[in-house]
Amino acid sequence: MTKPFDAIVVGARCAGSPTAMLLCRLGYRVLLVDRARFPSDTVSTHVVQPLAAAALQRWGLLERLQATGCPPVHTYAFDFGPVVIDGAPGRADAPSAFCPRRTVLDKLLVDAAVDAGAELREGFIVDELLTESSRVVGIKGHTRGGTAVTERARVVIGADGWHSIVADTVQPQRYHEKPTLLATYYSYWSNLPLPDRFEIYIRPRRGFGVAETHDGLTLIVGGWPQSEFAANKHDVEGNFAKMLELVPEFAERWRRAKREARIAGASVPNYFRKPYGPGWVLVGDAGYIKDPITAQGINDAFREAEQCAVALDHVFTGARSFDDAMADYQTRRDEDALPMYEFTCQIAAMEPPSPTMQELFRAIARTQSAKDGFVQVNAGTMSPAHFFSPENIGAIMTS
Repeated sequence: MTKPFDAIVVGARCAGSPTAMLLCRLGYRVLLVDRARFPSDTVSTHVVQPLAAAALQRWGLLERLQATGCPPVHTYAFDFGPVVIDGAPGRADAPSAFCPRRTVLDKLLVDAAVDAGAELREGFIVDELLTESSRVVGIKGHTRGGTAVTERARVVIGADGWHSIVADTVQPQRYHEKPTLLATYYSYWSNLPLPDRFEIYIRPRRGFGVAETHDGLTLIVGGWPQSEFAANKHDVEGNFAKMLELVPEFAERWRRAKREARIAGASVPNYFRKPYGPGWVLVGDAGYIKDPITAQGINDAFREAEQCAVALDHVFTGARSFDDAMADYQTRRDEDALPMYEFTCQIAAMEPPSPTMQELFRAIARTQSAKDGFVQVNAGTMSPAHFFSPENIGAIMTS
């Protein structure tokens, strides 16, 4: 009989490959499976926020990303119409963001997992989880060629997105659930240079962001409230253009550019799932997902990969019980994620700013330190709870 793996990771993108890599670097035997073959694309906001870039640096992978020609982003500019708030998204230990194509980033992460010792099976479809006495003990699946495969492990990790077969099978509790808020779309344009800058435009019931990515292309991602999805879905391209035309100075630049790919999109739910149970764990979007308007998905995935690997190391070494270690994993995940989750859902509601908020925006725009703080909140570098504390807001309003 084949020796069981320490872990089987289902899903090899931004949550799965780092989790597999980190477990392998700790000396564990890991099987990494994905129905895709790499490089391949996936729907994504693309942004590697500064704290995610710092994770790549810790893992020895940031130079690999930079070597692919992905330009760094040192400035975010939030254009609200009457007020523009621009500043640095990072800090001294995490200065820059990046906006890589997922064809490049995911391949880099998969290769790093394999380099660390993970056994990779691409083009592999997981059909079901293998269970014994209500405990997950492995997977059953098949290759693209149809060969049936059964593999066993001490733990099965679902890193396969919000349509996760692992989560769908074990049906974990959902909580902090909110309705789907936005219909989001994106594509890539050539001849639309945007050096060193991520531009975000907020207009009534519309918002879009613009950043340079690989191969001289620029990503534009934006959308409208989910309540307008049905009315707009038959002419996404036309409605996308109308959104850009709300900012005439940008639209003039955009009209000289050329779209180089189809417009992709998604409407994303908002919820947390309990991320563990007998023999199974969830990381990334499989366990916690929110609207992409703050582009935090990759940052969340990297953070959870590190937390999950540490927790499982404690379990595998016998230092802690599975339930104790994974309960702490859930607590840490939720404490780290909840402030940005609430902030994101508030923004994604696309409600017009109140007079009080408009006054705050004007006050923030008066000083660079306040502008940097606002940008860092949106980049995930600073907690919304800190920036919007009464003490900090009071200082900003009187500066």
